Amino acid sequence: MEDQTTNIVVATRTALDQASALAVQYGFSILGAIILLIGGWLLAGIISRSAYRVISRIRGIDETLASFFQNVLHYSLLILVFITVLGQFGVQTASIIAALGAAGLAVGLALQGTLQNIAAGIMLLILRPFRVGEYIETATVKGYIKEIGLFATEMKTADGLYLMAPNSTLWNTPIVNYSREPDRRQALAVTLGGNIDIDLARKTILDVLKEDRRIKSTPAPKVYLDDLAADQTVLNIEYWTLTTSWSDVRHEAVSKLKARLAEADVAARLPADPATTAAAD
Repeated sequence: MEDQTTNIVVATRTALDQASALAVQYGFSILGAIILLIGGWLLAGIISRSAYRVISRIRGIDETLASFFQNVLHYSLLILVFITVLGQFGVQTASIIAALGAAGLAVGLALQGTLQNIAAGIMLLILRPFRVGEYIETATVKGYIKEIGLFATEMKTADGLYLMAPNSTLWNTPIVNYSREPDRRQALAVTLGGNIDIDLARKTILDVLKEDRRIKSTPAPKVYLDDLAADQTVLNIEYWTLTTSWSDVRHEAVSKLKARLAEADVAARLPADPATTAAAD
């Protein structure tokens, strides 16, 4: 009985000695890991916020893009801190990094289309082929830009419909931006009868154009003969105006030219206003 009690006491002392040794051995590692986690978390937040302020001040960098870079940097630093903490306990971090790389590759392959949209969104936000409020047209979509996101661009069509276009479809196609340039040229064609006074028709057209102050004098409006046939004469009209008033000027010019040519006894056929002229507003 005494021997059994002695064995229990010895085993207890041995366990306590081993526990004390382990506490001494890993105590500093645990304390260092806690300090590293707290410090790394705070440092990652400070660095990411500082990077956001620096990036957002760069001309041409959108706030959405600056926030994206901030989040990528923040979580990358946190992963680095976590791997460093594991290294404090003797964990082979090389295998963890390899596993993270393999997982990242697998996720990248699974989300290939999504990553293409993100890459296209980043390029659109950096190069800015269009901005919010501008009217664009591609081979597949056209409308006013409402919001440019990392995955897709929100648009509003000329007839008031909501449209969301994946960024990859906008990046991999030619884009016509109707709103970017301040001035825009207008081209009209007037079809006249065969037996008309061309000089009178030309003077009448130029008078109508010069009366509108929204039409620029430099470069000056042009009216020139484009086609001459036995039964008709086609006069081409070209003038420049502000992009914002391009559609209104066209509508009024067509109406005034029709009336003034009729007053001058010049029979003319003017083009009908296309429905798509709202794109220039």
